[in-house]
Amino acid sequence: MEYLLMISFVISFMLASFALPKWIRNCRKIGLTWEDMNKYGHPKNVASSGGVIVVMAFVLSVLSYLALKTFLFDGTPHVVEIFSLLSMVLILGVIGLVDDLLGWKSGGLPSHVRVALAFIASIPLVVVNAGVHSMNLPFFGSVNFGILYPLLIIPFAVAGVTTTYNFLAGFNGLEAGQGILILGFLSFVSYQSGSPWLAIIGLCMVAALVAFYIFNKVPAKVFPGDIMTYSIGALIAGMAILGNFEKIALIVFIPYIIEMILKLRGGLHKHSFGIPRKDGTLKMPYDKIYGLEHLAIKILGKRATEKKVTYLIFAFQILFILIAFGLL
Repeated sequence: MEYLLMISFVISFMLASFALPKWIRNCRKIGLTWEDMNKYGHPKNVASSGGVIVVMAFVLSVLSYLALKTFLFDGTPHVVEIFSLLSMVLILGVIGLVDDLLGWKSGGLPSHVRVALAFIASIPLVVVNAGVHSMNLPFFGSVNFGILYPLLIIPFAVAGVTTTYNFLAGFNGLEAGQGILILGFLSFVSYQSGSPWLAIIGLCMVAALVAFYIFNKVPAKVFPGDIMTYSIGALIAGMAILGNFEKIALIVFIPYIIEMILKLRGGLHKHSFGIPRKDGTLKMPYDKIYGLEHLAIKILGKRATEKKVTYLIFAFQILFILIAFGLL
């Protein structure tokens, strides 16, 4: 009977698959489209903020999971944690949507405002005292942070992961593919560590992202927007906190830490895009490397294309997933 809970994954995938074509058509009809910056001539024909569909499919599939648990399996002991996690994802989704509406070319929300709002969005996890206050740290072993864990560690973790996940982006399929890899692995870790309910929550998002990836891979018909990247970042942070595997999540997140360092090198003003040529290849936009995207273009040289750059970053991400898997 427990296998019936897998219906939630199917609901997530089907909702996103059904709604995305309609979203794409309506966006093109009313001109709500963005430029595809890694295509020659920067055609402005890609539907914007498709992450709206992903977030809604995720929320409805999680609610379907709760309904199944309530009516078929006598409820779930983790309702408070699930609703706090949903609340945080939705708050950050709204923040991301506002950022999308303001437009990345005009700067969107100021950086300090985004970070401040991300701190505020962590409140649902703070008020339920989520997670375990002890963490295993390199060189220090197990450290009990006490009240500082909910009041300090959780807000910083949510703000850091959410804003940093948005840095590694700008290529067709990249954000969705990374979300599938990271959340898929963290769902496995959740199951292995005795939190199957959290694994199901993560896989509900993975299912929606798989549907989205079909329309977002090269050549993209829809872009995710910050609403999706903020929501994925929130879910990654929330799963690490509620599942008590912060160290594993940190290892998996190393590519984003590297990306943040490279972006800071450029004062957070250098774009991730390459310069497209007529033959579909990409060349370096700057003399120096200001992101993993630029590093991938540099490594691939004259053979660099948007698809190859994306796949190379996926391979880099999988490397750290395998390292984290070895530490389980």
